[in-house]
Amino acid sequence: MSIRLPASARREQLLEVALGVFARQGYHGASMNDVAEAAGVTKPVVYQHFDSKRDLYLALLDEVGERLLTAIAKATAGATSGKHQTELGFQAYFRWVADDHDAFLLLFGSGARRDEEFNDAVRKVTAQVAEAIKPLIAADIDPEHQRTVAHGLVGLSEGVSRRLVDNGTDFDPDLLARQVSDLAWAGLRAVGRPAER
Repeated sequence: MSIRLPASARREQLLEVALGVFARQGYHGASMNDVAEAAGVTKPVVYQHFDSKRDLYLALLDEVGERLLTAIAKATAGATSGKHQTELGFQAYFRWVADDHDAFLLLFGSGARRDEEFNDAVRKVTAQVAEAIKPLIAADIDPEHQRTVAHGLVGLSEGVSRRLVDNGTDFDPDLLARQVSDLAWAGLRAVGRPAER
């Protein structure tokens, strides 16, 4: 028998449990019964909060994206220089991958991109992360160039993380952040407006 929780707390609990279920089994492999069983509730309780498995999965993608954005925003708020900001941003990202492994798998490793609606949700998260770091790029470039560089940095982070997660490699997120931010900072220092031809 499950403990009766307020609606908002139950919703959060279901999202947390569903994260593990979907990260391990993928969208198509998991069922609402699996989520209910893992949460210690009946399936009708899950349906009180989410209209369908698709609704639950989309809510979860939003939740995970929000966690990542919050982590990066908090980490970079106290930066004292552009280089420091770059390192703190990567540090937040790689700590998120290390500490919230299931969230990374849900966004980037669970096959979410094979479904058009889920792919749009993942692209939205990626775009939001890029928009969040765009203002941190302190270079004399136009906004669209900034946006392109920001998406490149997000892709760099995702690519490095995917390799580590796919290989099951243990890693020190702080060391990895320093290594990747050194590469990114060297590139960012060279970014500027193209010379007039």
